[in-house]
Amino acid sequence: MSDQPAQTEEAVEVIDVNAVRERVIDQLRTVFDPEIPVNIYELGLVYDVVVSDKGDVKIRMTLTSPMCPAAEELPGEAEFKARGVDGVTSVSLDLVWDPPWSPDMMTESAKLELGML
Repeated sequence: MSDQPAQTEEAVEVIDVNAVRERVIDQLRTVFDPEIPVNIYELGLVYDVVVSDKGDVKIRMTLTSPMCPAAEELPGEAEFKARGVDGVTSVSLDLVWDPPWSPDMMTESAKLELGML
């Protein structure tokens, strides 16, 4: 018998941070502003998605304007969709107004979809 106490180690699951981030972004691409037929990611409303090695996700996003009629829906839907991604343990969504959103933040495909190119 050994005089050393038994070691109890928790199994720490290591996740592929980049893969989880991409899956979160894929889910954010399924969230649409009801007034604009383009998803919030392509619209440029999502400023940042950060995933920790423990699966904690931080999303920094904005809306087209502070008076956006979907202001109560879009952040909650984005958070809900991100929570459903395999490997995500928690989601924190920060709704920011700086920098203010402008159409220049849209992707080329969003601009094309809206006839802006």
